Amino acid sequence: MAQTNSPQRSKAPIAAPDKIPVALTVNGVERQLELAPWTTLLDALRDHLDLTGTKKGCDHGQCGACTVLVDGRRINSCLTLAVMQDRAAVTTIEGLATDDVLHALQQAFIDHDAFQCGYCTPGQICSAAGLIAEGRAKTADDIRELMSGNICRCGAYPNIVAAIQQAMGQS
Repeated sequence: MAQTNSPQRSKAPIAAPDKIPVALTVNGVERQLELAPWTTLLDALRDHLDLTGTKKGCDHGQCGACTVLVDGRRINSCLTLAVMQDRAAVTTIEGLATDDVLHALQQAFIDHDAFQCGYCTPGQICSAAGLIAEGRAKTADDIRELMSGNICRCGAYPNIVAAIQQAMGQS
């Protein structure tokens, strides 16, 4: 019988890395977290900060349900590790309203019935807030193109575009 020169594998378990301190300003509140290095921003928000408005849809960055604003820019929070956003300012759907007054986009979504099941709505609204801040959308076609990363399985797209136009002051 021939012997192979394969290396011996250790039977000792591999130790998990230590948790990493992460500082985030979430919806205007400074938060200090200790997270496993593989924790996504989405999971940090939902599981560690109990901010469940941001939804977990596909977990692959394809649906946009997890869209939040990081330093004013819209991102898919399922695709970024929380440690990568250390010291960033994160705005979720819960942080858009001021006191008891809805954000203009939140009100516009109500006014235009821009949701059916509502699952995608937080991501749609956060993405729309980022889109408006970017200042590139001038037409309904621009809005549709720049919002194309946010999927609505119910098909409320015409109402979503109308709501964004209202918030932009175009309606």
